[in-house]
Amino acid sequence: MERYREAAARAGEKLQAYREDLSGWRSCKRTDEVSVSWKPSTEFHGNIYRAEGILPAKPEAVFKCIKPEAGGLREKWDKNVKEVSFIEVIDEVSTIQSAFLRNICIIRTITPSALMKIISPRDFLDVVLMKQDKDGTILSAATNVEHPQCPPEPGYVRGRNYPCGCFCIPVPGDSSKTRLLSFFQTDLCGNLPHSIVDSFFASSIAEFHSNLTKAVKTLVA
Repeated sequence: MERYREAAARAGEKLQAYREDLSGWRSCKRTDEVSVSWKPSTEFHGNIYRAEGILPAKPEAVFKCIKPEAGGLREKWDKNVKEVSFIEVIDEVSTIQSAFLRNICIIRTITPSALMKIISPRDFLDVVLMKQDKDGTILSAATNVEHPQCPPEPGYVRGRNYPCGCFCIPVPGDSSKTRLLSFFQTDLCGNLPHSIVDSFFASSIAEFHSNLTKAVKTLVA
C-alpha cells in the first residue's frame, strides 16, 4: 500500500512542477478550444504534452466527465477509452462539501485500436491520485504501476503512463467556466515509429478537448 501512496504523491508533485514550468514548450496544435505544446520528457524516450483550454462548465462538472471510474461518463464520450476498471482502492477520504477530498486508487484503462489499427489495443495500469484544493482546483494525477491482481493480458499491449493528469481550475470572476490544464506523458510501447506516435498524440489531444467540450454541455448540463 505504501509504495502506491508514494507513487501517487510523486505523480502529484510532478504535475505541480509541470504546471509551474513554462519554459521549453513548443506549440504543435492549436484550435478554438485548446492549445497543445510539447517538449522532450525527462521520464522516458518520448515527449510530454501540455494542453490548455477554457471549458463552459464548473470544475466539478468537468471533472465528472473526465474522472477515471468504472462505468463513468469518460467511457461515453472519450473514443480513446474503451473501458475503465478499479483494481484496488488505496485511500478514500470524502467531505460533505464535495465528492472527495483525496482519493488514491489503482485503475486499469483499456484503449481501442487507433489510426486505422496501426496502433493496436492497449491497456494501462496506473495509481491515480484525485484531490480538491481549498481554492476549488481539482487535480487528477497518475503514473504507471504493477499490481499482482492485474498482470498483462493477451490481446493488449501494456503501455505506460508516466506522471500525467490534469488540473480543473476555477476561472476567476466566472464560476460557470473551467480552465483545464492537462499533461500527457505516455509510452505506447510496441514497435511504433516516433513520427506516428507524435502525430497521433497531437491530434488525439485536440480531439479529446473538442469532445470534452461537447460532453460537458450534454452529459452534465
